[in-house]
Parts: sequence; structure tokens; C-alpha cells
Amino acid sequence: MVMACTVVAVGLTVATAGFAEHYVLQAIKQIEPQVKQVFQNLSKSAFSDGYDRDAFEPKMTKQEAALILDISLTANKGKIEDKGPYIAAKITEAKDLPKGQAKK
Repeated sequence: MVMACTVVAVGLTVATAGFAEHYVLQAIKQIEPQVKQVFQNLSKSAFSDGYDRDAFEPKMTKQEAALILDISLTANKGKIEDKGPYIAAKITEAKDLPKGQAKK
């Protein structure tokens, strides 16, 4: 009797594994296009330089320069030069931020 129960239990386990495999394979087939799209997007972003080229004008304008330097359009050259160390520090801070090394 114990031997028969063991055989039935093993049989049910194998059948359950077979059904589970079937459903898993069906699910994989259904999500395969989405998974391929995700990997294509990841590979594109992994090899890009990370800049949104559309965010900048092909040739820098005075307005764009003022936005980047955080100054007014009428600022004099001395004010722009004074921003140099500030901009350099902000660039360094931005580079460190993804690494979790930003100052608090």
C-alpha cells in the first residue's frame, strides 16, 4: 500500500511539473516580444553617451548659453567668468551623484 502511494505521489509530482513547464513556456512565448524590446532599448542606451541631443540647439544661442550658465541675457563677461568655478563644481557634483558620492 505504501509503495502504491509513493508511486502515485511521484506520478502526480511529475505530471504537475509537466503542466507547470507547459504554462511557463506559453507565458515566455507571450512576453518574448516585450523582453526583446526591453533588451534592444537597454543596448541602445548602454552605448549612447547619455545626452539628449534634441535638448540642445545645433548652434548655441545666447538664450541657451544664459540658461546653461544660469545668468541673465544681459550679464557682462565678468559675471560669466565668475561662474566658471561654480559650473566646474556642479559638473563634478553631477558626475559623483550617480555613484552615491554627492555631498549632503
